[in-house]
Amino acid sequence: MTVLNPEAGGYPWITEQYSSLADSQRIRNFSIVAHIDHGKSTLADRLLQITGALTQREMRSQFLDQMDIERERGITIKAQSARLNYRASDGQIYILNLIDTPGHVDFGYEVSRSLAACEGAVLVVDASQGVEAQTLANVYQALDNNLEILPVLNKIDLPGSDIEKTKREIEDLIGISAENAVCISAKEGKNIAEVLEGVVKYFPPPRGRVEDPLQGLIFDAWFDPYQGVILLCRIVNGSLATGQKILMMHSKKEYEVLKLGVFAPKGVEVKSLEAGEVGFIVAGVKDIRDIKVGDTITLSAKAAAKPLPGFKEVKPMVFSGIYPVDSADYPDLKAAMEKLSLNDSSVTFEPESSDALGFGLRCGFLGLLHMEIIQERLEREFGLTLVTTAPTVVYRVRTTKGETLEIHNPSQLPPVQHVEAIAEPIVHVSIHTPEKFLGNLIKLCEDRRGKQTKLFYHSPTHILLEYDIPFNEVVMSFYDRIKSLSKGYASLDYEFSRFEEAPLVKMDLLINGEPVDALSWIVPKEKAYYRGKELVTKMKGFIERQMFEVVLQAAIGSKIISRERIAPLRKNVTAKCYGGDITRKRKLLEKQKEGKKRMKQVGKVDIPQEAFLAALSID
Repeated sequence: MTVLNPEAGGYPWITEQYSSLADSQRIRNFSIVAHIDHGKSTLADRLLQITGALTQREMRSQFLDQMDIERERGITIKAQSARLNYRASDGQIYILNLIDTPGHVDFGYEVSRSLAACEGAVLVVDASQGVEAQTLANVYQALDNNLEILPVLNKIDLPGSDIEKTKREIEDLIGISAENAVCISAKEGKNIAEVLEGVVKYFPPPRGRVEDPLQGLIFDAWFDPYQGVILLCRIVNGSLATGQKILMMHSKKEYEVLKLGVFAPKGVEVKSLEAGEVGFIVAGVKDIRDIKVGDTITLSAKAAAKPLPGFKEVKPMVFSGIYPVDSADYPDLKAAMEKLSLNDSSVTFEPESSDALGFGLRCGFLGLLHMEIIQERLEREFGLTLVTTAPTVVYRVRTTKGETLEIHNPSQLPPVQHVEAIAEPIVHVSIHTPEKFLGNLIKLCEDRRGKQTKLFYHSPTHILLEYDIPFNEVVMSFYDRIKSLSKGYASLDYEFSRFEEAPLVKMDLLINGEPVDALSWIVPKEKAYYRGKELVTKMKGFIERQMFEVVLQAAIGSKIISRERIAPLRKNVTAKCYGGDITRKRKLLEKQKEGKKRMKQVGKVDIPQEAFLAALSID
């Protein structure tokens, strides 16, 4: 077995061959879960430093966040693993496999698979902020996977930190004991060794057996241009060596193992991986779509009886059209999306065309943050200038023929006479807020057609508010409104709950009588008039005046529910007429009017990017 020598600054060093039992007893697989900005990545940096995995020269902040966008936004998007070597207070050297997981709800399935690869989770809570929305979401996932939880209170160096209050919140809200909680300052490196001692003491060793048939859990995968798809895997049972043939139990694909290794945190090649270990596999896979996160690998020659539990296909929940500003860039957009999907198999796309925007792609995302990240990466990494339509959610439509259709785009909705019912996705929303903002947030949730399911005081001044709200209401500026109404203090988390039938209609935007398919919208029937009026009012502010009259209309079927007029730019053709008969002025004005009519018939209105996102800012 390859372990790390602390004196070697994190580089591989071959030591004694431990027996299998001793190996598994000295392994700890754990993850760090936290709300965004509670110090998860900073703690990971300190753990890398204190275990000697990196020298001072190699160290940089947020080391495990490899993408520029992760470092700039201060969030983790892709799971990473690091193998640490730690000599505990009992004198034994332990192998600690740290799996750094994303913190945002949009990457919840990836988090669940990463947690399934662990026996314990370090729960990081900001002692100055207390328990927040995504703290709960991630720790509940850890509890669902039967993990041991070690509470860690971070940022105790801040003057606003309240350790006792935070411990009470952990016990009241999460229902776990905070008696063994470790109080640290990840920024200053205070009490970091106590976290490692807690990992060794409270987290159990892996329970797998080397003698059993191979079962390995794929919890992440990405594309490398030189080696193909690299699989990040936890060996649950059995062992795997280079040269063996492996089988993906769900996708039924078969490959030969070319290389095995561990991240320490840099890639280190090893000859084999055994039960309890976490490492990477290179098997010459050419397309990441052949690999599913959560799939189980086994040996082709001696296959396991059944795969590991918990696998599911990730389904996108938010859909948006992405179009190049210049139609000639469409092949570049398609090629860029294909390359990007090699590193993120959860994004889906298919070609689509729009009368208003030309050729583009209809893309599916896990959530709003995922959509924002993909768009930013396309523009930044591939130099594209893009127009994105307002995001929509997936609807289930039951037709009069008894068919059930999934609608990703409002333009796909059948004619109203063929629709029997429309079901919309409902999400369960959790909001943590100081008490003084409660009234405003309840009003916001009620206005967004929400149904309250819970209101809980976890301290005299802090409240947990839970609602079931239609997802299309959450997509539209909901997060911004929560931050605005709470002055930035409230935190939001949501998860998909179910589909529910509702009275919904399709609303079209007409520009000079022509529908703009990219601005079609499915809205609640009782709110259609107000949203139609607000949409055309906002659009009027974005579209520049033309040489001809522009009429904006919101319509449901053939019924116009709102109208705005953008007056034409007009040359003063009567300026040269000083005095004289009025008939001469009328003649010039009539001539101008006829010219405007002809221009209107062939005139083209340019719609800026902001206009397509106007729907997002409607309340």
